[in-house]
Amino acid sequence: MITLLVAYLIAAASAPLLVRTWGRNAFYALAAVPAAGTVWAATAWGSSATVDARWVPQLSMNFALRYDALAQILTVLVLGVGALVLVYCARYFRDSEPRLGLFAAELTAFGGAMLGLVLSDNMLLLYIFWEITTVLSFLLVGHYAERATSRQAATKALLVTTAGGLAMLVGIVALGHQAGTYLLSEIVADPPSGTVVNIAVVLLLIGALSKSAIVPFHFWLPGAMAAPTPVSAYLHAAAMVKAGIFLIARLAPAFATTPYWRPLVLTLGLVTMILAGWRSLREYDLKLVLAFGTVSQLGFMVLLMGVGTRDAALAGAAVVVAHALFKSSLFMVVGIIDHAAGTRDMRELAGLGRAHPVLAIVAVAATASMAGVPPFIGFVGKEAAFDALDHAPVAAIALLTGMTVGSIFTVAYSVRFLVGAFAGKGREPTRAVAGMHAPGVALLAAPALLAAAGLAAGFASGWIDTLLAPYADTLTYGGPHPYHLALWHGMTLPVWLTIVVIAGGVGMFAARSTLKRWGPDRPPLGNADRVYEGALRLADRISLRMTGTVQRGSLPITQAIILATFAVLPAATLLVLGVPDVQVAGWDSPWQLAIGVLMIAPALATTVLRNRLAAVLMVGFTGYGMAMLFALHGAPDLALTQFLVETLLLVVFVLVLRKLPAEASVPQPTRRMFRLRSARIVLSGLVGITVALIGAYAIGSRTARPISDAMPEAAYNVGGGKNVVNVLLVDIRAWDTLGEISVLLVAATGVASLVFRHHRLGGALRVSDAPEELRNGPATRSLRLVGSRISDPRTRSLVLEMTTRLVFPTVMVLSVYFFFAGHNHPGGGFAGGLTAGLALTLRYLAGGRYEIGETLSIDAGKILGAGFLLAAGTAAVSLMMGAPVLSSAILEVTLPVLGHVKLVTALFFDAGVYLIVVGMTLDILRSLGAHLDSRAEVKLQ
Repeated sequence: MITLLVAYLIAAASAPLLVRTWGRNAFYALAAVPAAGTVWAATAWGSSATVDARWVPQLSMNFALRYDALAQILTVLVLGVGALVLVYCARYFRDSEPRLGLFAAELTAFGGAMLGLVLSDNMLLLYIFWEITTVLSFLLVGHYAERATSRQAATKALLVTTAGGLAMLVGIVALGHQAGTYLLSEIVADPPSGTVVNIAVVLLLIGALSKSAIVPFHFWLPGAMAAPTPVSAYLHAAAMVKAGIFLIARLAPAFATTPYWRPLVLTLGLVTMILAGWRSLREYDLKLVLAFGTVSQLGFMVLLMGVGTRDAALAGAAVVVAHALFKSSLFMVVGIIDHAAGTRDMRELAGLGRAHPVLAIVAVAATASMAGVPPFIGFVGKEAAFDALDHAPVAAIALLTGMTVGSIFTVAYSVRFLVGAFAGKGREPTRAVAGMHAPGVALLAAPALLAAAGLAAGFASGWIDTLLAPYADTLTYGGPHPYHLALWHGMTLPVWLTIVVIAGGVGMFAARSTLKRWGPDRPPLGNADRVYEGALRLADRISLRMTGTVQRGSLPITQAIILATFAVLPAATLLVLGVPDVQVAGWDSPWQLAIGVLMIAPALATTVLRNRLAAVLMVGFTGYGMAMLFALHGAPDLALTQFLVETLLLVVFVLVLRKLPAEASVPQPTRRMFRLRSARIVLSGLVGITVALIGAYAIGSRTARPISDAMPEAAYNVGGGKNVVNVLLVDIRAWDTLGEISVLLVAATGVASLVFRHHRLGGALRVSDAPEELRNGPATRSLRLVGSRISDPRTRSLVLEMTTRLVFPTVMVLSVYFFFAGHNHPGGGFAGGLTAGLALTLRYLAGGRYEIGETLSIDAGKILGAGFLLAAGTAAVSLMMGAPVLSSAILEVTLPVLGHVKLVTALFFDAGVYLIVVGMTLDILRSLGAHLDSRAEVKLQ
């Protein structure tokens, strides 16, 4: 199973290159993967296989696959029909088709994702494949991106199925939590119960019903007919829409008797079958006739799989197989007609059956199976369905009556499809038919083979029964004796109902004119597209109104709304839930009180100072006070990082403030200004109180042993280091850290893009690059900085230059020490990078912008890129050394001179963090500092 999924991945990745090399013939090579998989699935039929590979076991995200009775049915359909669709693509498309290589990759990848979905035993893994099929279907439906209809249809399918998928995800998490496992096999074998489980099952059903286009989610499927015909033949006949049916069938043995299952599934399935069948009689586009017919058949399958009995499940499995065969064949037939005649409108087609009899025979065979005419497999499945619903545990008469009505509609639109597409209609062949060239053998082979398979399966219904019965036997019997698939069971009730259905369907088609006059003017399903579009417009209006209310372009108002929300919501929650019994002590030692006073005084001073630089310094003092508290409570790593960050932030603020007025303007005091100031004071107090309450609530709510107690031992035994904080950053929370350094990289690039118009000033500008008139004599060996010769003499400080020249090497050595010592002592890549950044900042302040180039003549963007690649590349190194992704792999060796050396791969991750912090600092210095200096130099010239 893993091999087959990997083969699909390789085929999808190589598809664009194959199409570029071989053109459309590349589809034949791509079809080899599902064809080989079909052979494997057929030979392994009847056996049970499982795969359980460790992936993220802490989150129950093991790669668990299971090839059992139900998976076998869907696997053969996904692989077999997928192979034939790819063969069909080889002659359906032309070599000049735009983005054909990308289409081939997406269609192949979809087949692999659908295969992973039906094989998944882990519900979380199933959800991943579920959403992959959603994204790929969006891309496939929107293949003709230049057409507005394709874009709208793709968006509609994406929104509806994604919304259902999110509901399903909540149900998966709730059900897995209640069951204590996320493995479907274990949940079905020992299903949990309770209110939470019932709600979870409903959420899972919402995901399944939305994926299978069941009312009220039905409207996305007809719109998806804007996709190329091979997409409709695969996704909307044999693959994607079967995902919801598969999930219902998978859960039915365990949850069919839960309170909300049958009322929801049986009602919506029956309504979908009848109303979509009626809607198909109103369409003139052949593809839309089949689309609404597909919705009707999906309702039929949901109805059968949702009954929850053995015989209904057997009938449902038979209908699933039959539908995949006849509907994919019919979509391909419509594709041939559209491809050759240039139209799908049945009003523009006449005499097609006489002109192309082979194509007509294929269509008749597939349509007969769809209508349930013997001896096709569609007839066998429908007979089994009649018998199963006759013995249904609930509302048997209502279900049987509803299915009979729905089947009459099925026969009626089947006859209408054949007559509309192939009949002569008492007139000469239309221009579209007269100019239609005969389809080639390669193009006709796939639909012909699928139609023939429907006929052969009908004759081999006894053998088909042995293949489908193992899944059906997982459910309870719904009647006195188990039903078996066969072409003939005698003149039983199902046979009489079949006669009624066929006669009623033909009669309904014959009386279509009368029924049209008597029928309702509006579609029986309602105009769901208008409802959908109205919902989107309403969401747009609400979002615009909300955005206009909370985001008025004023930074103070936006900030006030954010802070007010932060203060009100937690306080309201605490009032509703009740404030716990929290014991608060003022301070543990006098040092805390002293540091607190030192933090409060600058904070209050910030509110009254007019000088911007003084206010920034006061804010920095509060940060230094926090660092002192960290150090006081035994967190030297946090204290060191806080000191370094505060210092670097002060430098950044100074670089920005030097281009702003020294003091903020103070307007004349008014009553409105007094009210605003009072409101700000109240809001500030509320935010402070909220933060204190949340902290106290979090501490007082602890009932279990803190996880931090086990961290020192885990850090050394698993991460190979004694510094818990650094091991957390580079091992246990490495994924989180990777995201954070990605944000740093984006922030640095964003700052540069705001300052530079075309490209970042990342290049190293050295003294030799400066204009001749700015140089102050030749370079000499001295304690002064080289770049200072370009600086304005009025701003130079000889003491600062000499001190920097002496201190800089020491600070850089300290940064290297922090980097190497961080795994076992205070420090790490972040602290080391900050220290190096401060050293570069000191060099810039003392020597000017050209001193940066003299100190580090490397582009800042290259440093950032190298750091990110080094950090991300640690994942591959860990895997090669047998450790999980982005975790520590330890290599211990004994060298002749160095002795015993213990090398941890997290060191390379930390090196990436070091480089990113240095690159970010360099980018800020060259943008906020050097670039602004260059403008000043131009003014001086």
